[in-house]
Order: sequence, then C-alpha cells, then structure tokens
Amino acid sequence: MYSHKKYPVCNGEKFFFSSILWNELIKEWELKDHEAEYINRQQGFICKSCGNNLRSMALARSIADHFSFNGTLKEFINIEKNKDLRILEINEAGGFTPYLSKLSGHTFIKYPEHDMRNLMFTSKVFDLVIHSDTLEHVSDPVKGLSECRRVLKPGGTFFFTVPIVVGRMTRSRHNLPPSFHGSMSNEASDLLVKTEYGADFWSHVFKAGFVSLSIFCLEYPSAMAIVAKKIVENNYHGFYRRTLYSQHRRRN
Repeated sequence: MYSHKKYPVCNGEKFFFSSILWNELIKEWELKDHEAEYINRQQGFICKSCGNNLRSMALARSIADHFSFNGTLKEFINIEKNKDLRILEINEAGGFTPYLSKLSGHTFIKYPEHDMRNLMFTSKVFDLVIHSDTLEHVSDPVKGLSECRRVLKPGGTFFFTVPIVVGRMTRSRHNLPPSFHGSMSNEASDLLVKTEYGADFWSHVFKAGFVSLSIFCLEYPSAMAIVAKKIVENNYHGFYRRTLYSQHRRRN
C-alpha cells in the first residue's frame, strides 16, 4: 500500500476512497474479486485537494523519477529548466492539465478532434508525450503508440498508464459484447473498450518501434506507470551496423 505522507501531484495530505467499478463491468471484464479490488483502488483512491487518483499518482512520480526529482508535479513545473519542455498531453492525463498548461511548451489535444492514430504534428517535436488510461479505447493501439513515438524527439520520453490485469494476458474485445469505462450510465463512443491489457502489455510498445521500456511501480499492482524512451536513432543504428559489420568480418 502506498505509504507516502503527501500526494505526488499537489502535495495534498488528505484522501478519500470511492468504489468505481460496477457489477456489469466486473462481469464483462471477467475480473476476480482481488482484481476488482486493486483496480477499484487504482481508480478510486483520490486526493481531496486536486482530485487525482492513484494511477495519476504513479504517473506523476514516474515523471519526477525520470528527471531524478524528488518533489511533486506542482513543484516540477516551476523549475526553470523544465519550463521550456515541449510536452504533448493526449486527453486529460488524470488531472495534470491545470499544472502542465502553465508550461509554455505544453500542448493539449483530445478525442474526437484529434485521433491518436494520426497525430497532426510533424515528427520529432516533443520532449515528452503523456496520456493516461486512453490506449485501451484506441482501435489500433500499436498505431497509436507508433504515432506517440513518431512525434517524440530522439531522446524524448513517453509516459502512460493503462488498466492492467496482471494475472492474465491482453485480449481484444473484438467480437465481444460492448464494454464501457467511465460510468455505468455513460456509453459514449470514446469510452468503449477496445483492448483489455494484461501482463504482456509491453508487447504493443515494442511493436510500435520503441526499444526501451521501464515500469514505475508506486504500489503493486494498483499503481504502475509505463515509461518508454525514444533512443537517439543515429547512435543506435550506427552501433547496430558496426556490430553486424564486425561479426561479418570475423566470419570471413
């Protein structure tokens, strides 16, 4: 259980819990009792000050950890060297928008005006790309991830969360009855679940072209964020070519 005294987004100290899942969704998702319990905690453990939940907590800490920063997201955006970061936020990444929008390099887009599978940006323009619990609603998640990679600068970093059922493999909901996240009464098209992620979630990240992935775990299995770095392509490909050339010379 998460034991820090203060919340990593706003430094809040008071929290509340509200059960998020409803019976029909639990049945559609085929969750066991302990799985429903940790996903409920992930989504329903909430800061009273800023309204962010436990998954947002993990996402905020993953960003801070990446920059070797030991403070909150609220403090992170006020550091002078961070103010020029080019950040793409896709949909609301938890409740980060009020903080990230204070940075001059912040760009916020949302569905349906923008489709993650076809981002309307030139390549290699952002230092960070961030989204939270969005990918499971994208009909071609690998294409969406590939687009996130495309718009990152070499050396840029991608931070995201998806609900992960850690005890089973990922499955597509194609040909299964419609299932929606959000609320029991809301069946908006953007809340329709296309993919239910499991322990092999990482395979989509690599299929999208990333070669490096790490998991930031604030609380297992309720609070995990995924971090993928876009390597400096020339250096990597140059190393790869040199290695192949060296192996070829040794064989001949």
